[in-house]
Amino acid sequence: MPTLLILGAGSDMAVAIARKFASEKYDIQLAGRNTAALVPQQQDLQVRYNVNATTHLFDATDFGSHSGFYAGLPAVPDMTICVFGYLGSQEKAQENWEEAATIINSNYTGAVSILNVVAESYAARKQGTIIGISSVAGERGRQSNYMYGSAKAGFTAYLSGLRNRLFRSGVHVMSVQPGFVNTRMTSHLPLPPLLTAQPETVATAIFKAVKRKKNVLYVKWHWRYIMLIIKLIPEGIFKKLSL
Repeated sequence: MPTLLILGAGSDMAVAIARKFASEKYDIQLAGRNTAALVPQQQDLQVRYNVNATTHLFDATDFGSHSGFYAGLPAVPDMTICVFGYLGSQEKAQENWEEAATIINSNYTGAVSILNVVAESYAARKQGTIIGISSVAGERGRQSNYMYGSAKAGFTAYLSGLRNRLFRSGVHVMSVQPGFVNTRMTSHLPLPPLLTAQPETVATAIFKAVKRKKNVLYVKWHWRYIMLIIKLIPEGIFKKLSL
């Protein structure tokens, strides 16, 4: 069976992804900061889908532990998906560097740190798939969430460069732009139903896109054109908008 490593396995989106890939007979490596909380998910995957599921301690912001974490996995995963992230508070981050640093490290620095390790492994093996969950928020800075958006912009650029670099090594890198997703992280936000995906929808879209070796996935197709329009607004006009 192929093996999928899920980095940030405790989120609603990660749970849906684990179930989808397990249903397609992938063994699952669940990695997160709270391994005890991952045990029920591990047991459910094993019983429900008859696959091998394991749990592993992983902290995205403990950069020094990443090489050891990856080397300690029971098997080199065929596919790695980076799901972890932190929306944070834009208002708080403007005044409090600790909040700003948490947003940056959780959405960009931590992802780059661990995926650099994975990328070197896959490049040496001449095979593997890396999937990064980024955000449409990174496609243009807006006053309401530019701290989060800037970190995701960096992550999107990183994935693009990684894809360019690893293509000749036979490694596939896919960037995922989910748009709004109905999860615990966004439960306090008034999300528009038409533009909001369910975690299960995201998981299914990712599985299908991986099979087709897509480079960039917009889970809701509307977002590709919404963001195109937003990016085309002249800066002189854009800076006056309340977005």
